[in-house]
Amino acid sequence: MTKQILCHIPLSKLLDLKVDFAFKQLFGSERNQEITIAFLNAILQRTDRDVMKEVVFLSQEVGGEYNEDKQSRLDIVVKTQAGEYINIEMQLGNKQSMFKRTMFYWARLYVGQLQRGQGYHALAPTITINICNYTLLTDTPHYHSTYHLYEDLTGQRVSAKNDVLEVHFIEINKFLAAWFADEVTHVDNGLVRWLMLLSMVDARHHRVYDEIYQKLEELAMKDNHLQQAFNAWEDMSQTPESIIAYQSRLKYIIDEEASIVDAKQAGIEEGLEQGIAQKNKEIILTGLQNNVPIDTLALLTGYSVEQIQQLYQK
Repeated sequence: MTKQILCHIPLSKLLDLKVDFAFKQLFGSERNQEITIAFLNAILQRTDRDVMKEVVFLSQEVGGEYNEDKQSRLDIVVKTQAGEYINIEMQLGNKQSMFKRTMFYWARLYVGQLQRGQGYHALAPTITINICNYTLLTDTPHYHSTYHLYEDLTGQRVSAKNDVLEVHFIEINKFLAAWFADEVTHVDNGLVRWLMLLSMVDARHHRVYDEIYQKLEELAMKDNHLQQAFNAWEDMSQTPESIIAYQSRLKYIIDEEASIVDAKQAGIEEGLEQGIAQKNKEIILTGLQNNVPIDTLALLTGYSVEQIQQLYQK
């Protein structure tokens, strides 16, 4: 293996940035504000006059105005110099009702901007970005999908210059498939570089993509933000407190996924047992109606003679 230039620790020691704790450490910290801005400009394709130059990190708690309100803790929330609100979420596992969950978070962040006595004109555009480490949109091959409000017949955007709603879904699985199929360009596309960074380490499968690292080394020679990100990533991957918190979070995620799989498997097995039991009952009742001997039905279904007699009486 060639000598590592960009990273000075074994690549296997780097934290998986798709684990929400590590993601927030890199992109949700004031000290890494330049990295966050570059990352957002790449996702939102902001250039020239539209480029994002400054962000303020906001509280991650939304909702809860009343005791019965559902509390929501968002991964990263920032406000841009243009007044936009942006929520970035890292989704390592497939959550149920992802679209409704997304709209709930967006709505809370949008409505939460208004202070008592303010008019609706004070509401600023709100953007939600979901980075999913699984396939969410099965009807499209694109790894980056963006949604706005459109009029059904004309396809005209509600407000092209100042959208109140913008939702992004970025699917890591699709990106990796496209990257290894040579269907993406990593040189001119800023988003591709950041997705390469996020995809490089896969802790759940104990995998590091050396091919991606080698390309990132080349790119980082001309990309200062990418170098900064690697330095910050390497530093937090060697900090004992960060390592302990990261490992604890990763274990929780893996255990949660395992419990979901076990629950699904148990449900399948229970369903099969119920289906077999129902089929056996149908065989018994049909057999009794056609004067099939009880002993024969017992052999066919595995039921005892006494069970068959009880079933017949019911």
